[in-house]
Amino acid sequence: MAKMNKVNHVAIVVADIDEALKFWRDGLGIQLHHIEDVPSQKAKVAFLPVGDTEVELVQPTSDDTGAAKFLAEKGGGMHHLCFEVDDVAGTLVELKTKGVRLINEEPLVLPGRKMAFIHPKSTGGVLVELYEITK
Repeated sequence: MAKMNKVNHVAIVVADIDEALKFWRDGLGIQLHHIEDVPSQKAKVAFLPVGDTEVELVQPTSDDTGAAKFLAEKGGGMHHLCFEVDDVAGTLVELKTKGVRLINEEPLVLPGRKMAFIHPKSTGGVLVELYEITK
């Protein structure tokens, strides 16, 4: 299996990034690195580095996404755990051969990264993202 390098980030779905920053930045003192619009995920994301990992605050920008559905059903909260791997495509192939249910059978390719999600029904209820840094 591909090497798991680290926990890349923990994603938390929020209704309003500015409101959420009152706790994460102002309360806990985690510095905001930047906020980015991510059209491919129909979300706005705030990146808050903690050591060599991050907390990501994810605000859906469309009602037709998994994050929006999560927000409507649960009112927000921890959405997924992301592991950085050295070969996301190879990891997906190996997981599929082991009968793991995948959301993405092929990685999504974005600038500087490849990513894919594993279905929570295969993980004990946790949405897991696999993330590969590309050059």
